[in-house]
Amino acid sequence: MYVDFKDLPDSARIWVYQSDRELNSSQTEEMSQALKDFVEEWTRHGKDLKGSFAILHNHFIVIGVDESFNQVSGCSIDASTHVFKRFEQQFGIDLFNKLNTAFRSGDHINVVSMSDFQRFVREERIREDTTVFNNMVQTKGDLGISWEVPAAKSWHSRYFN
Repeated sequence: MYVDFKDLPDSARIWVYQSDRELNSSQTEEMSQALKDFVEEWTRHGKDLKGSFAILHNHFIVIGVDESFNQVSGCSIDASTHVFKRFEQQFGIDLFNKLNTAFRSGDHINVVSMSDFQRFVREERIREDTTVFNNMVQTKGDLGISWEVPAAKSWHSRYFN
């Protein structure tokens, strides 16, 4: 059962998929339609899941489930993963490389390898106050407070000093 993302409670469980490059408007439109269709039919052992998605900054696709309605299962998570695997093939993007790290440079979002991120820290191109994206957040509420944060206040802080 699809609902608007804003209507998911802060306790909704989320998964953040980060694209290795910026998505264009036709790609986000196609993804939005495919995700809406998927979420509308998304189930756990035949029972509807109350879910939604958001595409943020043309780089991040967030899918969420209100587990107070019905809890998600391994099979339902696998079903959503297949959708994102199809997006990778369809759009020639990488959504599963957890070693890619995103950070802001002004209004631009950069996605770099972990080794490049570490090098940029050493070169002081990335500082403790640089905004980074913590894709490890697990709830919609965390998305609002712990996702887009200064590097010093995220797991990225280990690369400073």
